[in-house]
Amino acid sequence: MKKGYLAMRVVAGEFGGRKLKTLPGKTTRPTTDKVKGAMFNMIGPYFSGGNVLDLFAGSGSLAIEAVSRGMEQAFLVEKNFRAMSVIKENVAMTKQEDSFHLMQMSANMAIQQLSEQKVLFDLILLDPPYAEQEIAKQLKALVREELVAPDAIVICETDKTVELPETIDQFVQRKRQVYGLSAVTIYDWEAE
Repeated sequence: MKKGYLAMRVVAGEFGGRKLKTLPGKTTRPTTDKVKGAMFNMIGPYFSGGNVLDLFAGSGSLAIEAVSRGMEQAFLVEKNFRAMSVIKENVAMTKQEDSFHLMQMSANMAIQQLSEQKVLFDLILLDPPYAEQEIAKQLKALVREELVAPDAIVICETDKTVELPETIDQFVQRKRQVYGLSAVTIYDWEAE
């Protein structure tokens, strides 16, 4: 493994145990295996199909974990060119590239583009860079663009000092857990 890379792996499921690469430096903030395992244990931990959207994909590890655990299709959004190169390598490791749709652009631009494709997401992953906390705005945009499947689940990873609202549009906060410097917040979709 190259110097500066954090050792990470797929925690469970079809690709469980496979190593993942991350971008060296502070450009991205990889979710540790411990936190990733805890996130998925809070919501499942396995799925029988569905679509996952990772709006700030970083290394792609969260979306890859979701597909490993049973999600059918993953849409990974990442505007950083170097991070997208790492995502491509990690996706290639799965040998199921057809399950992954890579979008090199900003999260807001991706939401606009996805609204034209009319994809419904069962799982939405929001792990924005700490300086760019737009979670509420982006969740509202996903609802407005009708990209949210019935019974969708949202997982947000933020700095532990960030307190997200109890409700965002039709999403209701179910759980918040702190792990070191990070907080994981889970939202459930509540249909009207």
